[in-house]
Amino acid sequence: MEYVYAALLLNAAEKDINEENVAAILSAAGIEADDARIKALIASLEDVDIEEAIATAAVAAPAAGAAAAPVAEEAEEEVVEEEEDEEDEEEAAAMGLGALFG
Repeated sequence: MEYVYAALLLNAAEKDINEENVAAILSAAGIEADDARIKALIASLEDVDIEEAIATAAVAAPAAGAAAAPVAEEAEEEVVEEEEDEEDEEEAAAMGLGALFG
């Protein structure tokens, strides 16, 4: 994650996102940089517009949260229904025991 943060810092500072700059940021943060990971990051960001990606992610995140809300409500309703079924079963079992002691 630190590697991505380094790239985001460089982007915010309007600096080139290259191996040397990413390594310098990681070093300044006291992190031992892995050259292979840095090269992979640089290669994966080669054709990416970071500002556009951030804007797209910022719009997509609330939509994902809104879509998850109905699912959570359905799960909660199922739990409540299961609890009610368990209570009914417990009451029926208690009634059956009452007949034993009449």
